[in-house]
Amino acid sequence: MSALLFTKSTLTRSKDEVYVAAVALRATKGPAQLLMSTAYSLSVWDLQHFMAIVFDFQPEDPENIYTALAALSGRAVPGVVLTRKLRKLPRSRCWFVGYAEGNAVDKAYDFNNTWEVDLRIGLHDCRDYTNGLVEQLTGEKLVLEHLRRRNGGQS
Repeated sequence: MSALLFTKSTLTRSKDEVYVAAVALRATKGPAQLLMSTAYSLSVWDLQHFMAIVFDFQPEDPENIYTALAALSGRAVPGVVLTRKLRKLPRSRCWFVGYAEGNAVDKAYDFNNTWEVDLRIGLHDCRDYTNGLVEQLTGEKLVLEHLRRRNGGQS
């Protein structure tokens, strides 16, 4: 849910910083959205959406109840890789995880071009995407597990 707008001119001056953020899961309006917002407010690690700043992987239609039901039942749903434009880093639940080895933008686009977009919760979801992209950029494996241990399961 960034590190400023990534442009080649701003990123190639020195080593690019890589950040990971946790944001509330999106859901249909009503009880589902209230549940996701509450889980985020209570810092429930397993009920948060993770992303590498400024790249994100999520269902194509995250607020569709049928998409949610299919995903929760373990079926693959169409996903999409997004590039977010953010003016500044989030103030909370955002962690510096290292420096990119090489040009971060080029490496991220290369990674995104090979990322399979069928999303399956627990098998191929935002956590896998974030871990994979951070590993591609920094060489650090399983960054979310390191963050989870460091924060005691709380974000």
